[in-house]
Amino acid sequence: MTASRSIKIILGISIAVTLFHLCILFKIIPYDIAWGGRLTNDSEMYVFESISLLVNFIFIVVLLIRGKFIKQLLPAKAVHVILWVFLVLFALNTVGNIFAETNFEKGFTFVTLALVVLLWVILKKNK
Repeated sequence: MTASRSIKIILGISIAVTLFHLCILFKIIPYDIAWGGRLTNDSEMYVFESISLLVNFIFIVVLLIRGKFIKQLLPAKAVHVILWVFLVLFALNTVGNIFAETNFEKGFTFVTLALVVLLWVILKKNK
């Protein structure tokens, strides 16, 4: 698989995840199925979902830079380091999803694991 194809797949997944978090933020989807089932009130949900949306936005922008879809806003080395940070975060999130309280979130184990593998392809091809 090419780095370009991996970036496009991750962008698709990231857009879907962003839409999911927007649905939680606007209470279309109940927040008790997200964040490991640990959110207890609306104010916690607003904080966590806002952070999630910000992180997803940063991730998408970095991927767009790496894929040369937008202007190089950051040095290539910074993009590379940020993608490594995301790889580690998704790996940790995969473990967290395994131990989530809801089966719905446990299902996201496969999504985060796929993101780890796809990021590995991108970073490996970057050498």
